[in-house]
Amino acid sequence: MGAQLRIYRRRIRSVKATKKITKAMELISASRIVKAQQRVNASSPYARELTHAVTAVASVSSTKHPLTTESAKPIRAAVLIITADRGMAGAYSNAAIKEGDQLISLLKERGLTVKPYLVGRKAVSFYKFRNREIANSWTGFSDNPTYANAKAISDVLIEAFVKDAQTDSTGVDELHIVYTEFKSMLTQTPLAKRMLPLEVVETTVSTGLMPQYEFEPSPETVLDALLPKYIEARVYNALLQSAASEHAARRRAMKSATDNADELIKGLTRLANAAR
Repeated sequence: MGAQLRIYRRRIRSVKATKKITKAMELISASRIVKAQQRVNASSPYARELTHAVTAVASVSSTKHPLTTESAKPIRAAVLIITADRGMAGAYSNAAIKEGDQLISLLKERGLTVKPYLVGRKAVSFYKFRNREIANSWTGFSDNPTYANAKAISDVLIEAFVKDAQTDSTGVDELHIVYTEFKSMLTQTPLAKRMLPLEVVETTVSTGLMPQYEFEPSPETVLDALLPKYIEARVYNALLQSAASEHAARRRAMKSATDNADELIKGLTRLANAAR
């Protein structure tokens, strides 16, 4: 019985050490969620209004801009998938990857070739392990993205979009993004949206008169200036939404692990008392 008692005590010490780690990670994630949520709240109105401005210009103007006009015969699409760099966040990254796979399947059913662009080590590892093609990837900032990170991603995506997909193998006809929307501390939902060509359905429905716009020097110049900022704002907001979702998912997973450790310690303590 003495040997059995030592085994129980050793396991209790081991579980307590693990509990300290999970509790610390839970507290760290909880402290970071507030700041991440504030950044999301600050970014969302700008991204939303910029989207409305671009779609308004595109809808009231008769100009056929290459970034707002759908290809007659699209052959290639780019999909940006945003995941985490680190684990211990439950099914957060897997849910985004699964949503990306569903989108890729739909695009392939339309006859399009898909070029994946990945953010986060989880997505990169997932694709490399399965020997899947990766057009480009970015890692190291999933839990604290900056606007510079969003701009670096946007520049690559826009460069691929403006190329002629019919003649250039690196060009794409459509840009899609997969990220996790932060709704609350308990709810985070993976979403797939098309960024380009611009979908006019995203405009706000107005019950009054439509605004009249005057362009100087031209609508093409206005769109040339607004659309890169539109993509940067959309990508940046998606990165912030995903970062807040990652912290919330990690906090929830670590709280569950801490609670399980408590239950395990109680059970082992009862067994140790019985053995003693």
